[in-house]
Amino acid sequence: MSATAQPRSSGKLREGAHQIMAGGSAGLVEISLMHPLDVVKTRFQIQRGIADPNNYKSLADCFRTMYRTEGPMSFYKGILPPILAETPKRAVKFFTFEQYKKLLGFTPISAGMAYTLAGLGCGLTEAVVINPFEVVKVHLQAQRTAFGLQSSTFSCAKEIVRTSGIGFHGLNRGLTATLGRHGVFNMIYFGFYHNIKNLAPSVQNPQLEFLRKVLIGFTAGTLGSCINIPFDVAKSRIQGPQPEPGQIKYRTCFATIGTVYREEGYFALYKGLLPKIMRLGPGGAVMLLVYEYAFAWLQTNW
Repeated sequence: MSATAQPRSSGKLREGAHQIMAGGSAGLVEISLMHPLDVVKTRFQIQRGIADPNNYKSLADCFRTMYRTEGPMSFYKGILPPILAETPKRAVKFFTFEQYKKLLGFTPISAGMAYTLAGLGCGLTEAVVINPFEVVKVHLQAQRTAFGLQSSTFSCAKEIVRTSGIGFHGLNRGLTATLGRHGVFNMIYFGFYHNIKNLAPSVQNPQLEFLRKVLIGFTAGTLGSCINIPFDVAKSRIQGPQPEPGQIKYRTCFATIGTVYREEGYFALYKGLLPKIMRLGPGGAVMLLVYEYAFAWLQTNW
């Protein structure tokens, strides 16, 4: 190996390690802050209209009911799977985004389109990694028992494997819906953030520059949430408890979207949108900012 090749290779490995570490840090911070809203979102998405005896009347009613009947720790149900998965998940998200972006740089497409397609690619990759954790998380979030009486993450995962296996009826149930959810969200999230950030002029004042990035990140997360939520609803229905025990009603992504639309109407495909925006709007800003600042710090100091 030549004298110049070794530093170049070392530099690429170092940069990749920084991307992975910064992405993992971003995910851990975001999930720790925003998980309660994810639990509430899932509760709304798995309820089936006003006929459901466990129907929540509003966002406030859901918070009150959960707090009163299940305790304050109920808002952190199912947090262990995302914590276990969040570091590798976000590490995969940001690392693969950067790699797809570099690969697309060799094609004749515009830089703006490269950001969007790299976002799509990293979202699909992320979905494959995270789906088994999502199945366990939704199972735990759907349980309406007090936090202390809830089955553990590992016992829940073991029960799913024992009864349904690790295939598309077990730990990988709902993979197509997860692919749709993450692919669409990240395509919009990264595409919007990087394109608008490059179009909107940066400012010299550090506080104003921070706020500029927060606003763009918040808008990117909100837009992604609004557009991908039908896939999210389908995912929750497929991975959550079925209406009739022992009978699988929700099987595939687009069939589930069609069933929800026919039986409950168009707006049922947007159940849980408010808590989702409340989580992924600010959460989207948190992730991108933690990633950018952590990556810059690592590049400078390590």
